[in-house]
Amino acid sequence: MIKLLRVDHRLLHGQVAFSWCHTLGANAILVVSDSVAKDEIRMKTMRLAKPSGVKLVIKSVDDSIAAITSGVTDKYDLLIVAGCVADAERIARACGIGSLNLGGTEKKEDTTKSLGIAVHLNDDERELVRGLIRDGIEVEVRQVAKDKKLVISESDL
Repeated sequence: MIKLLRVDHRLLHGQVAFSWCHTLGANAILVVSDSVAKDEIRMKTMRLAKPSGVKLVIKSVDDSIAAITSGVTDKYDLLIVAGCVADAERIARACGIGSLNLGGTEKKEDTTKSLGIAVHLNDDERELVRGLIRDGIEVEVRQVAKDKKLVISESDL
């Protein structure tokens, strides 16, 4: 069962590994990143950051979609972490996920809108999020599980 789909440009770190896994009761983390899935050093580093007793899988976006839609991940209480809004949007749509957590996005020069202290969206990302909201997918901003959940609407963008 998918517990949470999260965007966090840092991928796996303390907030994800401990706060979210503990609160959600997740026993597996799927890191979705085309670049990390090809980088042995980054994969080894992430394996060191995972909580004890939690399975960690690192896959490309296409391989992640294939795994989720095949049902192979159904036996896990799964936390999915994507490094960017575009990857998370693809996962949400292809896998029928009804909500998206924006936990941290990298501030870029072309960023035109900040939603809290850690979420910064450029025009393309804002359009992707608008599309998700229009299609009935809940989009919320929250860095750690204990923070108040802030559900955003199109007018917030």
